[in-house]
Amino acid sequence: MTDSILVVDDDENVRWVTQTQLEDAGYRVTEVPSGEAALAVLEKERPSLVLTDLRMPGISGIELLERIRAQEPELPVVLMTAYGTIQSAVQAVKAGAYDYLTKPIDSEELLLVVSRALERQKLVDEVANLRRSLDRKYGFENIIGHSDALLSVLEMAARAARTHSTILIRAETGTGKELLARAIHFNSLRNNKPFITINCGAIPKDLLESELFGYVKGSFTGAVTHKRGRVELADGGTLFLDEIGEMPLELQVKMLRLIQHGEIEKVGAAEPSKVDVRIIAATHRNLKAMVEDETFREDLYYRLAVIPLELPPLRERAEDIPELVQHFFVRTKQKVGRPDLVLPQHLIKYFQNYRWPGNVRELENVIERIVVLSSGPEITLQDLPDFLRREHVPVDMLNLELPPQGISLEAIEKELLLRALHKFKWNQTHAARYLDISRKALIYRMEKHGIKRPPETPPEEDDGADPGGSE
Repeated sequence: MTDSILVVDDDENVRWVTQTQLEDAGYRVTEVPSGEAALAVLEKERPSLVLTDLRMPGISGIELLERIRAQEPELPVVLMTAYGTIQSAVQAVKAGAYDYLTKPIDSEELLLVVSRALERQKLVDEVANLRRSLDRKYGFENIIGHSDALLSVLEMAARAARTHSTILIRAETGTGKELLARAIHFNSLRNNKPFITINCGAIPKDLLESELFGYVKGSFTGAVTHKRGRVELADGGTLFLDEIGEMPLELQVKMLRLIQHGEIEKVGAAEPSKVDVRIIAATHRNLKAMVEDETFREDLYYRLAVIPLELPPLRERAEDIPELVQHFFVRTKQKVGRPDLVLPQHLIKYFQNYRWPGNVRELENVIERIVVLSSGPEITLQDLPDFLRREHVPVDMLNLELPPQGISLEAIEKELLLRALHKFKWNQTHAARYLDISRKALIYRMEKHGIKRPPETPPEEDDGADPGGSE
């Protein structure tokens, strides 16, 4: 089906030229001279994209954009303007525009922006279809957001779900690793079979083997009956191994055998048993670095990472924060019996300015705290925790000089980590507090970049407090 585009501009010549260029490229085009006329069209049909002038008599392009976002939040809008200022571009993007074009509009640039906007919308629709196909009780609705960083991961997850391949999810604590794993399972061919989870870091190492593989009666003192392990319980379905990086080396050998041959050996059993499970593993650690340190088996790593998924932390998809705030606010006020409580729009910026070291889980907990403890009919600035109201040093005070040949963001992050650690003599708690992240997030990023404490530095004497929010 051909994509349809609504062109809105009070200049008849601009409408004619734009319509001609788009129709020559194969699009169906409807053109109108005002924002009022555009709204009338939108009441009757839904185009694939809206291309609107910024400054028009009556309803402006920004106002039209805001009305579209209120009624059709998924509909992409591209703004055109002859006033190519930074301010108008920022205003358009903040209001939710997909992109911004400056008049006179270059034909190639127009077609490129339209093509990208429509391609991204197809991705949004595919992810929405995946969400709708899942039973909501499994929590996939908590993976809220439409940022490119999140959508690209969910799109890969949607494709991976249709296969039997092993998946390795890498993400910080609180980002929703298990929700993603459940979504993959319940959109797979195994969705009518069990989804079994086990946290490899939450079970004592001496008990982990029997929890995973089970045992036979009489295999050790206290084994008075046969016990089925988590792997056997997941037979035909999916086994989710959370924090796989905490698994002891001796158990990694048995996990490799499970993946390679579909066999497990129960504690005390005379011979192996056959099982059919799909493995989804997750970790907040850098398994590649652990392979180099010989604390994680290289062969197991490559068996697990057939399809690697990197779930972005909340600070890397800040544009999703307003949607998440509203989602958790509505859900929480219903949960605690305060359906009439109001969260003013102007307070959202305080949530966006915080880095959320505990990610989505921390945001959810903070929203619940605010809803429960606020006393009036409307949330006020004083109801927000101190760390949300805290002023931070503006980034522009750093006097960053960007070289013309480009620069590596990964290298900048590594350098900032090293400088903060040196500044505080490798005290991780103090360095994390200085960088406004949690200690866990600091350790995660140190592992990511292969940063290790120099052997000549004294042992760390942390004060025991995590500088970030709840994990």
